[in-house]
Amino acid sequence: MLNLHHLKELYENEVIEFRRDLHMYPELSLKEYRTTERIKEKLTSLGIDIIDLGMETGVVGLLKGKEEGPTIALRADIDALPIQELRDVEYKSRNDGVMHACGHDFHAAIVMGAAMILSNMRDRIGGNIMFVFQPAEETNEGARLMVENGLFTDIKADLIFGVHNTPEIPWGKIAIKKGGLMAAVDTIKIRVRGKGGHGAIPNATRDPIVAAAAMVMDLQTIVSRNISPFEPAVISIGTFNSGTANNIISEVVEMTGTVRSFSEETREILSKRIKEVLEHTAKAYNVDVELDYINELPAIINSQELTELAYKAAKEIVGEEGIIEPIPSMGGEDFAVFTEKIPGFYFWVGVGNKEKDMEYVWHNPRFDGDERAIMIAATVMSNMALKGMDYIKGK
Repeated sequence: MLNLHHLKELYENEVIEFRRDLHMYPELSLKEYRTTERIKEKLTSLGIDIIDLGMETGVVGLLKGKEEGPTIALRADIDALPIQELRDVEYKSRNDGVMHACGHDFHAAIVMGAAMILSNMRDRIGGNIMFVFQPAEETNEGARLMVENGLFTDIKADLIFGVHNTPEIPWGKIAIKKGGLMAAVDTIKIRVRGKGGHGAIPNATRDPIVAAAAMVMDLQTIVSRNISPFEPAVISIGTFNSGTANNIISEVVEMTGTVRSFSEETREILSKRIKEVLEHTAKAYNVDVELDYINELPAIINSQELTELAYKAAKEIVGEEGIIEPIPSMGGEDFAVFTEKIPGFYFWVGVGNKEKDMEYVWHNPRFDGDERAIMIAATVMSNMALKGMDYIKGK
């Protein structure tokens, strides 16, 4: 473990200052220009090489150790959300209508903290550490763009670790879980076409609204009747648009929704049954239906081996009492795109603090977290990287 605890204390104030700077100047997906420059400046000051992916935003840094060896990647996302911050703090967002309401400033600070720690001990590292600051997580674009531009294809790494904050867990607690942690994400776009007419003469129409309403209800039976009660799955319709006036039956209804699952088998069942249910309901109501089914993200599945490695690394920093096993989230994360290319492990760090009114969920305009968690997570992540290096060498 070397002197990780000492280095944690050494860099804590600097990392918090870095986080607050990012928080004050948040930027939306693929527009993280200032954020990108700040990260590059910081990495360069640490003697870490910048790898050019040819992208306008996002950063990849490479720390070379004393000798050749495995390359371990540490990833953070860096984009913000179109939300007006309502929390009154000295580091409140200066960019009107934009806020780090999902804590990506925390993630960037955590990985930067790990960069500070590991650059301090580079003469004792037998390999390389790659620092991946990914743009556009909120739009599910960033990871794929980085891969398309050569990350983990032309630019190799052996293993990757990622982290996400959670205000639902007390600050500094490390949440580690084997198996499914975050769900696969699919998007459905549905178009129902009927025959419009006067609302007072419905018999002369083929009402797409009534048909679409039935589809919304029928889709819910898929999870309850076609999926095992022991297998997590969600189908949610989020938008339903039709009509122009109260006495006009429209021609078309357009709906969109999200589908979540963990296993590939369940994902396939959901896809198949959604298509079948929509088609049969459309036939029953004498309307036409079109379905666009988009596979967005795979699930994050932590392996047994890497879970054991991560648990040991975290235990050395926070002790057994500082580790919890979380309930999986049906939320998605494009970190999973990276783990399609190389093995990876994903964990959560608690940032919640009831006394400081820091329990608002992600995407809330009053979201914030306890900054003392940043260097705890950075130290844990650094230890994971070092143990990951030994793990790859031992394979």
